[in-house]
Amino acid sequence: MTSAIDVRDMRKAYGAVVAVDGVSFQVELGEIFGIVGPNGAGKTTMIECLEGQRQPDSGSVRVLGFDPQRDGQELRERIGVQLQEANLPGRLRVWEALDLFASFYRQAAERQQLLDQLGLVEKRNTPFVKLSGGQKQRLFIALALINNPELVFLDELTTGLDPQARHAAWDVVRNIRERGKTVVLTTHFMEEAERLCDRVAIMDHGKIVALDTPHNLVRSLEGDTRIVFEIDGQFDASVLGGLAARIERDGNRVVVYGNGDNLLGDIVRALEMSECRFRDLRMERPNLEDVFLAVAGRQMRD
Repeated sequence: MTSAIDVRDMRKAYGAVVAVDGVSFQVELGEIFGIVGPNGAGKTTMIECLEGQRQPDSGSVRVLGFDPQRDGQELRERIGVQLQEANLPGRLRVWEALDLFASFYRQAAERQQLLDQLGLVEKRNTPFVKLSGGQKQRLFIALALINNPELVFLDELTTGLDPQARHAAWDVVRNIRERGKTVVLTTHFMEEAERLCDRVAIMDHGKIVALDTPHNLVRSLEGDTRIVFEIDGQFDASVLGGLAARIERDGNRVVVYGNGDNLLGDIVRALEMSECRFRDLRMERPNLEDVFLAVAGRQMRD
């Protein structure tokens, strides 16, 4: 087995709606593979096909060498799944949840080790209902790892978490990979994908419209450099002449897009010569969010 996941020409439709439209990709063993895309892009359907919860209409799917439909029971022993929306009985204690889920599998990881790794030792006797949002997320990760899986699916891992809890969850994901496991991460946070993932697939309208390392995806943009500043009073965009590829303004905030080694200095000189009052001027490099917006557009999706 040379890859953890091998998908070729996967297609899944619901009547006239094509959720996954001829998708092909591979996930290498030991990598963190990110999947991002707007609502309705087909991410959830594709993941459910990989997990064996749905059957593709056509195409080939192999996960850890198994067919998720034909070999579902064996595959479930070797994968872990953390769902976007999950719940447990409020009175169920942390250690009871771990014991319950461990009973579903032929082999189980050491519970105390999971509690240690996920910072839940002091909460082992705490009922689920009394856990914080971050603690609940860490518990669900522990439950996804209880069978010591080779491949872990993490769906919207940090939705609803505060920044501190989000960074703690990122450390957990890195630790999972360091233990030799493969991670498939779906997220709406572009910073999360950029920081964690070895490669990222961007989905839109059921297709993978871009797939590469975060670094290469960002490098693919042209005319990317942004000069951002706040203005006091009037601003005439024409004073920047041919320096800018385009200019966006939102209230007092101005964003200038362009390129060139001396772009920052040229813009400062142009603003000073025009006697435009500006402040908080800075240069920003493009990031994965810019790539996402470039390939998937800015239109809101339901």
